[in-house]
Amino acid sequence: MAEDKKLPTEENATMLQAFEWYLPDNHTHWKRLARDARKYREIGITAMWIPPPSKASAPSGNGYDTYDLWDLGEFDQKGSVATKWGHMDDLVGLAKEAERAGVLLYADAVLNHKAAADETERCRVAEVDPEDRTRYISDPYEIEGWLGFTFPGRGDKYSSMKWHWEHFSGTDYNAENEKTAIYKILGDFKSWAQSVDNEKGNFDYLMFADIDHSHPDVKKDINDWGIWIAKLLSLRGFRFDAVKHFSEEYLAEFISVLKANVHDDFFFVGEFWKDCLSDMLAYLDRLDGHRFSLFDAPLVYNFSQASKTESYDLRQVFDGTLVQARPIAAVTLVMNHDTQPHQALEAPIEGFFKPLAYALILLRRDGYPCVFWGDLEGISGEFKEEPSCGGQLGDIILARKLYAYGTQDDYFDYATCVGWVRRGTWDRPSGCAVVMSNAGEGEKRMFVGEEHEGEIWTDVLGWQRGEVHIGADGFGDFKCPATSMAIWVNQDARGRGQFGTFKAGKGFGEEY
Repeated sequence: MAEDKKLPTEENATMLQAFEWYLPDNHTHWKRLARDARKYREIGITAMWIPPPSKASAPSGNGYDTYDLWDLGEFDQKGSVATKWGHMDDLVGLAKEAERAGVLLYADAVLNHKAAADETERCRVAEVDPEDRTRYISDPYEIEGWLGFTFPGRGDKYSSMKWHWEHFSGTDYNAENEKTAIYKILGDFKSWAQSVDNEKGNFDYLMFADIDHSHPDVKKDINDWGIWIAKLLSLRGFRFDAVKHFSEEYLAEFISVLKANVHDDFFFVGEFWKDCLSDMLAYLDRLDGHRFSLFDAPLVYNFSQASKTESYDLRQVFDGTLVQARPIAAVTLVMNHDTQPHQALEAPIEGFFKPLAYALILLRRDGYPCVFWGDLEGISGEFKEEPSCGGQLGDIILARKLYAYGTQDDYFDYATCVGWVRRGTWDRPSGCAVVMSNAGEGEKRMFVGEEHEGEIWTDVLGWQRGEVHIGADGFGDFKCPATSMAIWVNQDARGRGQFGTFKAGKGFGEEY
């Protein structure tokens, strides 16, 4: 009987959040990413999550203050033709270059609200309690709200829809008396969306002009936009902003429309930023059948606590996290644009702990890791930071690409020093041994396999000096420096010569 043919081991998938909040607004980021797509692919990046590509309320807007979904940097609106990130032609060029490099693109979709309306409109409202949006604190009355979106620079190209007060469920400013409040827009069949998070009674309203996703004109326009941009940029996924705040029912519809009209193999991940695993699991259960993922916010909070707590028990670092409870739906991360200094969702992680945190998401079996561009390339502007992990985050990503395969054996047997071994597969046999300490120097005796007898293993990062000689029993004694980590691999393993070649921190110049 012929021996069964073994299937090749798929390369590990790694996502890059391909931007950070403080990048200069010189409209060259699309060009920068196009230039570097091949560089990222070489170290193991398989997908890039790009920032919101649509026109923001101002030339320096990062896109979370979306004005016009259909303007990707093509029309003279809100002070410029280009978005902060670049012109539409540059974005299309990035999509083509990413495809050539073998990197998938995920677009950031901001579907909760619109900002910087072109005109004010009168509408009937009632004020609600900011801490309980189900409780009215005023009688109904009329305001002059910034709710008319006519898109004079774009006209009717791509979409002829103009947005008016009836397309929104709430707003926060009355131009008539310059009063700021949370105004619930009133009208026939109007209410806050019910399938949203129940924080603050009902968390439909977040900011700006809050979109009413129950309106048929709204649903059609956003659905059409999703199909259009997915085809234009050959997108393979979407990251949805602020999913706690808009209709889960509509999100499920949007996903179904994309699958039916573009292709079925999309990746979808939502920003449900809440340190509450039960709420995250309940959200995923309600979207069951749509292959949806969430960013593992509880894991980030655990990393933050671990980095600030002396002798934190590393054995508990995955407790209460999505990657532990439902790994197939977890996008693991260490930082993102919202956790940068002075952003709304701060969960800062001390610099010494970032290598440990990245090892915990990149070199283990579970979760879909997302690397933050600011950690890989550095942060610019007022809050400038050098690339994290001593500039060697690229090497940790590369170790995932080359060696983090196969069975995972954990050595989580001491509070401040843990380790694990990846045993490799038939066609990716090298494997690796990882040891880390958040206190003094660490050491673990770990089994890597009798098939490695006689091999000499060294730390691919060069942080722990010395060699480990694998014994006839398949064991080795693996060390790491104090408050650090080490990635041990056979010194003759395929790919060892690639380490140390990634050049981080490039691309902040005027030219890009």
